[in-house]
Amino acid sequence: MSSPARIIANQANSQHSTGPRTDEGKAKSSLNAVKTGLTGRTVLLPDDDIAAYRQHVTSLEARYRPVSDAERLLVQSIADTEWRAARIPTLEAGIYALGRIEFAASVEHEDPAIRPALLDARTFLVYQRQLNNLTLQENRLRRQREKDIAELKQLQAEREAARKKRFDTGLNAYYRAMFRRRPFDFATIGFEFSADEFLTEIATWGPHGRNKLNDLIEEEDRLFAAFPPDAWTKAA
Repeated sequence: MSSPARIIANQANSQHSTGPRTDEGKAKSSLNAVKTGLTGRTVLLPDDDIAAYRQHVTSLEARYRPVSDAERLLVQSIADTEWRAARIPTLEAGIYALGRIEFAASVEHEDPAIRPALLDARTFLVYQRQLNNLTLQENRLRRQREKDIAELKQLQAEREAARKKRFDTGLNAYYRAMFRRRPFDFATIGFEFSADEFLTEIATWGPHGRNKLNDLIEEEDRLFAAFPPDAWTKAA
């Protein structure tokens, strides 16, 4: 158990250990906390190739084609996670390279054929914690990437489903107006879709599909003719 004097001394020391106070000091502290660039908010390390990083982000944007802000944020997160994960093989190789230099003298009298294996084994035993940490970070980054991709696909599926619903509604109204030889006001659908898009879709229906819808529209017209709008109002 700590003595009262020790407790008081510890409390006094804690007052002098409040961390960096200046912006420069905070920035350096932030970089120290992410020495490997695998954790924290810092993505680019001082010696990273910024042009290559930007190209990496651009390629993912081209692949996933985000539309909303939420989708763009997820694509950025995926890009950052992949960038961090790509460091792990280099870091692992660096640890073993360091071990071969650090422990070279300890195996110089061994059979040259087994020196590399001995050096790797010694490196693993000495730096096992660091190597295991790299594995943990790799798994964490992989899970984060999979989570972001799944969330992105869900958002995009919901967006596409909502767009298809709006398209089908607009197409239905457009086709009815065309069948009845009436003008169609594209402002009613916010000019989101064009006549060419609707006509392209209609062309895929084939004669059977068009005839089926034509019969349905004619039946609707007969019903409305038999029961004028005021009749529907009175029935309600």
